[in-house]
Amino acid sequence: MIETIVFDVGETITRDDRYWASWADWLNVPRHTVSALVGAVVAQGHDNAEALRLARPGIDVAAEYHAREAAGRGERLDESDLYDDVRPALSALRQAGVRVIVAGNQTSRAAELLRDLDLPADLIATSGEWGVAKPQPEFFRRVLEVAQAAPSATLYVGDHPANDVFPAKAAGLRVAHLRRGPWGHLWADDPEVVAAADWRIDTLTQLTEIVRG
Repeated sequence: MIETIVFDVGETITRDDRYWASWADWLNVPRHTVSALVGAVVAQGHDNAEALRLARPGIDVAAEYHAREAAGRGERLDESDLYDDVRPALSALRQAGVRVIVAGNQTSRAAELLRDLDLPADLIATSGEWGVAKPQPEFFRRVLEVAQAAPSATLYVGDHPANDVFPAKAAGLRVAHLRRGPWGHLWADDPEVVAAADWRIDTLTQLTEIVRG
C-alpha cells in the first residue's frame, strides 16, 4: 500500500519553459537555440546544464545564476508554470489519505517560490535546502526521513532516469516514471527504465488509481 508519494519538480510539477527561456534571454542567445541544445544534451544522456555551456563556452553557471538574481532577473514561478494536472492530482491524493511531498533538485529560492504557490502538499523541500542533490543516495535518505513511511510504501515520481528512477529504486522506494518533458519522452521506452519503474504514467492523475489499486 502506498502511504506517501514524493514528486520531482522540473518537468514533473513545473514546466521548464520559463527556466530555459530566461537563460536564453540572459545569455542573449535565441530561445530556440537553447531549447535545441537542451534536447541534444538530453539525447546524449548529459546534464541539462551542459546546454548552457554549449551556448556560452566557459560559462560559470553558478556565478551567472547569482548575477541574474542581483540584476532582478532571477528565478520566478507562478501558476502558469504548473502543469494542469498538478493541483487536481495532489488534491485527490491527499483526500485519499496519502502524504504528498515535493522534493527535487532545485535551489532554496525555488523552494520559497513553490511554497508561495500554496500547493496541496504536506512538505516542499529542495536539494538547495538539504545540501545534497539527486542522484546521491543521501538525497533519498532524506526523502525517506520526511516520507514517514517505509520505502516499500513510498512512491517517487519523476521524469529523469538517472536522477529519479534508478537512484530511487536503489534506495528501495517504489518508482513511477512520468512521460513528460525531454527526459521523460526520450527515455520512456528504454529497456532499463521499463525494468526499473514500478509504473509508467502519462499524467499525474493516474496516481490515484495506483493508490487505490
